[in-house]
Amino acid sequence: MVGAACAFHLARAGCSVTVVDRGAVAGGTSGAGEGNLLVSDKEPGPELDLALRSQELWRELDAQGLGEGFEYEAKGGLVVAFTAADLSALRTFAATQRDAGVLAEEVAAERLSEFEPHLAPGVAGGFWYPQDAQVMPALAAARLLRASGAEVRLGSTVTGLAVSGGAVRGVRTTRGEIPARYVVNAAGLWSGALAELAGSRLPMQPRRGFVLVTEPLPPLIRHKVYSAAYVSDVASSDAALQSSGVVEGTPSGPVLIGASRERVGLDRTPSYDALGRLAAQAAELFPFLERVAVQRYYCGFRPYLPDHLPAIGPDAHVAGLFHAAGHEGAGIGLAPATGEMIAALVAGEKTVVDAAPFRPERFYSEEAQP
Repeated sequence: MVGAACAFHLARAGCSVTVVDRGAVAGGTSGAGEGNLLVSDKEPGPELDLALRSQELWRELDAQGLGEGFEYEAKGGLVVAFTAADLSALRTFAATQRDAGVLAEEVAAERLSEFEPHLAPGVAGGFWYPQDAQVMPALAAARLLRASGAEVRLGSTVTGLAVSGGAVRGVRTTRGEIPARYVVNAAGLWSGALAELAGSRLPMQPRRGFVLVTEPLPPLIRHKVYSAAYVSDVASSDAALQSSGVVEGTPSGPVLIGASRERVGLDRTPSYDALGRLAAQAAELFPFLERVAVQRYYCGFRPYLPDHLPAIGPDAHVAGLFHAAGHEGAGIGLAPATGEMIAALVAGEKTVVDAAPFRPERFYSEEAQP
């Protein structure tokens, strides 16, 4: 998804773009997500700034007619608290977000049914975030890539960089060398390995997650709904299994249930502990789901960097090499603003969002060890 967004914005800036992928479009992390376009889970700071700009760009893409092709839904998000203490924490969190431009409305317990009629009773309250949205991630990546007009070379693995005089001249692949004045490393989990080819360092780690997919249902769940615990899980650096209820419907009917996080390398072995937790937490939010069949689950790996910020910008060692990776679970939502930032940096122009906090060179020192 991030690579497709970079291709789209670079092409708009007048570049001739070639996209290389060893697999299929959205065959990795991009195809294993829920398609979240969220501001509700982000504290004020660089990532939220990037998310707010991305929201603007997603809306522009929808207005241009691309949204229908990838199921863009500006349906908003509802964050719920089961206890008074959790609600108080949400209230404090939302107050800081509002100062940064996030729309957040407190919803009293007795009004929650207006938003979600099938939500569990006894919830202490919640917050409504109208800016949250959703896309179908695999379709979004494919449509954006097609709209870019880029040449796409699938089934090609990058094996090295062509460098001369301290500047990139192209990339070497299993299907030959591709000359290029600029190279953007948007390889997700594998961006760390590609950075090493340039003598750089991106301490990329996989953070595994599972998603349950139910049988097709009528539109019983109107928004993206998640528990207050999800916010702290997103910000956590804990390697152990974490899970918090996240539930949302889709235009085609199935309900998607997440979210789990754990660092176990690239192990795809089913975790029945994680899957069981997801099912129980979803039913805690929506009791009717206890009677609904789960048709399948899928597994994905978020590209995680230890400070929870993506690396976006030029490489410090090789001129012409740029990095756009490490968005963890927010890559779909942050992709458009990332692509816009990369295109501006390549052109030597001022970025809409301050690029300084995302500099890849922050990981080059030994002090930045994870």
